[in-house]
Amino acid sequence: MGMVLGLTGGIATGKSTVVNVFKGLGFPVVDADVIAREIVEIGTPALTKIAITFGSEVLYSDGSLDRKKLGDIVFSDEKKRTQLNELLSPFLKEAILSQIAAKKNETSLIVVDIPLLYEGGYDAFVDKVAVVYVPEKTQMIRLMKRDNLTETEANQRVNSQLSIEKKKEKADIIFDNQKSIQETEKIVKDWVLENNFL
Repeated sequence: MGMVLGLTGGIATGKSTVVNVFKGLGFPVVDADVIAREIVEIGTPALTKIAITFGSEVLYSDGSLDRKKLGDIVFSDEKKRTQLNELLSPFLKEAILSQIAAKKNETSLIVVDIPLLYEGGYDAFVDKVAVVYVPEKTQMIRLMKRDNLTETEANQRVNSQLSIEKKKEKADIIFDNQKSIQETEKIVKDWVLENNFL
C-alpha cells in the first residue's frame, strides 16, 4: 500500500511544476482541479445547485458553466465564495477520496494535488503534506505576470487562500520553488530517492 502525499501550495507558487516531476517519474496523481471541473459538467447535480444558488446567468446558453462570471461573483464577495465552497465540498470530497482509494494499492507513492488542502480539511486523509513554496511577494509578481492581473485582482486571489507562510508552517515537507525549474525538479527527485519510492 502506497504512501498518500498531499501536495499543495498557493496560487502561482509553481505546484504544477512539482506535479509534472511526479508524473514524469510515473507516480499517479489525483488532481483536485480536474475533479472540480468534472463535478460541474453539464447535467451534474453540482452544476444544478450552482445555477439555483447563483442564478442562471452563471451558465452559457448551452448549459455549461461560465467560470469567468462565477469567478467575478465569488472573488469579490467572501460570503459567496464560502457559499460556493460549501456547496461543492461534498461532491469534491467524495470524488477525491474514491480516486485515492482506487489508486492507493497500485504504487509506492500516490500524489494528491489539492490547492485548498488545508482549507478543505484534506490533511486528515493523507499521510504527509508537501507544500510548494515561494514567498508571497514572488507569488504576487508571478500571478500578475501569468494571468495578466492588476495588483488588486492578484491580491484578491492570493487572499482567497490560506497564506503560503501558514501553509509552510503546517507542512511536513517543503519543496522550495524560488530558483529555476531545474533546481525544483532536483529537490523533488532527491526527496523521492531519499524515501525509496523508486
